[in-house]
Amino acid sequence: MLDLTPTEERLATGSKQRFSHYFMLVMAIIYMGLGVFLWTEAASVLTISTGKRQLLGGVFVLYGIIRFVRTYQQHFKKRHDDVR
Repeated sequence: MLDLTPTEERLATGSKQRFSHYFMLVMAIIYMGLGVFLWTEAASVLTISTGKRQLLGGVFVLYGIIRFVRTYQQHFKKRHDDVR
């Protein structure tokens, strides 16, 4: 007889899924940090003009904020579904 695992067991929220949720939050923070770095301190590192560097930094900060909010809403916010 085949020894099959139930679907609930295979799809259960385990440590790997929790790790990936926190990893997505950390990546969002890294994007924001990179944006702040480009906005303020990267003049000696990059050879592009100040306007382009600040625009790129702003895009990274905005993307990091959007990614953080979406990750938080999808994986960490408590859901209160009305069951009637």
